Amino acid sequence: MHVQEWLDTVPAAAVYAVVGVVIGLESLGIPLPGEIVLVSAALLSSQHGGIDPVVLGTCATVGAVVGDSIGYAIGRRGGRPLLAWLGRKFPRHFGEGHIATAEASFDRWGMWAVFFGRFVALLRIFAGPLAGVLRMPYWKFFIANVFGGILWAGGTTAVIYYLGVVAESWLKRFSWLGLVAAVLVGVGSMLLVKRKAQRAAADREATAAAERQAEPEPAAGGEKVASSD
Repeated sequence: MHVQEWLDTVPAAAVYAVVGVVIGLESLGIPLPGEIVLVSAALLSSQHGGIDPVVLGTCATVGAVVGDSIGYAIGRRGGRPLLAWLGRKFPRHFGEGHIATAEASFDRWGMWAVFFGRFVALLRIFAGPLAGVLRMPYWKFFIANVFGGILWAGGTTAVIYYLGVVAESWLKRFSWLGLVAAVLVGVGSMLLVKRKAQRAAADREATAAAERQAEPEPAAGGEKVASSD
């Protein structure tokens, strides 16, 4: 079952909770499809009056900020052995190449890696734990974490919500236009067929009249053939 279809079967409160928890766990360092869940929930809120996009965006933001903060604390306490353990458990996400790429980003961009990392799937998982492992000052991490979480979670919710509203409105107008076009095509086709039928009937009448005029008339006062006795 598709994520959006599943979310549509649960109450609004459960949707908020699922979005917050999944994004929080992803930000903590567990590879989960947080962005897919957020986009699906935001799109659902544009079609479902019971799901408030403001509450949804708030839950997503809180999950992102809290999850990243917990990931930072775990990374600061676990250090390099934690990254090695994650590499063994999740080699597709925490392999040596992934860690090297993330570390290079942190070395080059510092706290901006935390901020912009929120918009990149790989760094979104790494940002919290890796910032802790690299001993980034918490106040720098916190500022980047909060503003990145607000912009990513809140911004994604707002953009997808309004795109969903516009798309639904456009589809409704398109359906009405399609109905009108179908009616016009149907009426036009009927008139065209009727016109062709009338023209064919007129042509048949003209042909019949011409044939009647072309037939030879019988000779007046024809002679009778006398029979012999």
